[in-house]
Amino acid sequence: MSLLKRINKQYKSIFISDVHLGTRGCKIDYLLDFLKTNEAENIYLLGDIFDGWRLKKSWFWPKKHSQAVDIILEKAKNGTRVVYIPGNHDEDFRSFDQQKFANIEIVNEAIHETEDGRKFFLIHGDAYDDVCIKAPWIAFIGDILYTFALRLNTHINRWRSYFGYDYWSISAWLKLKVKRAVQFVSDFEKKVAQDGINRNVDGVICGHVHHAEIKKYDNILYINTGDWVESCTALVEHNGGRLELLDCIRDKSLISESSNIISHESLSKPTSGQPA
Repeated sequence: MSLLKRINKQYKSIFISDVHLGTRGCKIDYLLDFLKTNEAENIYLLGDIFDGWRLKKSWFWPKKHSQAVDIILEKAKNGTRVVYIPGNHDEDFRSFDQQKFANIEIVNEAIHETEDGRKFFLIHGDAYDDVCIKAPWIAFIGDILYTFALRLNTHINRWRSYFGYDYWSISAWLKLKVKRAVQFVSDFEKKVAQDGINRNVDGVICGHVHHAEIKKYDNILYINTGDWVESCTALVEHNGGRLELLDCIRDKSLISESSNIISHESLSKPTSGQPA
């Protein structure tokens, strides 16, 4: 019997990143619900889908993590184009660049053209992270601290749920409140946008920093898909090319493109990094 049951929505494209299968922090129930109830012609997996760093240290693989993989494999088998762009946590897959397994394309970077004719450069994003490039040992230490914050987050939200409060991410809150972290995200976004300018595309779609965002830098649209350990967000392309970030925990959109906010024509009007 097919794993795919009820399809709620049909999109042109779906973009997700930073799932971190193989970790306790992965919000697998939200991911399974999203995968089961949404369909698209194209699905782009923008890295850190598996967390090889954690799996190499200690094996953690519940049945539900296998179910998520099975759903994606079945979508690919049934005609959905699935493109896997590895990240730094699943970097072992980068050696399979330009190869295809079980109907899933593995590439280290890609170009996606929306239905309204815009071209987007797709990449995970660690290539713009100076820590990953110049001091990878710091990235490993940061990963340990981040994992601790996620475990603490689980206990905090268990109590918040008991008392009737909404979900709250301590790690996301810390990143946005700590000045250096805020500056890191800002610098990261600017590097991504500059690369988009250099590549002569309309925008760049990436992940890595676990902070969902749609923002314009000059003529470039910077889009970050977020993650599935804190925010549970995904980028979708509607028929016609409109892009929208979905908040799958709160079941509402974060940011949606519209003709009077961001469109193909408005990309010619610089906004100097102001939010869309």
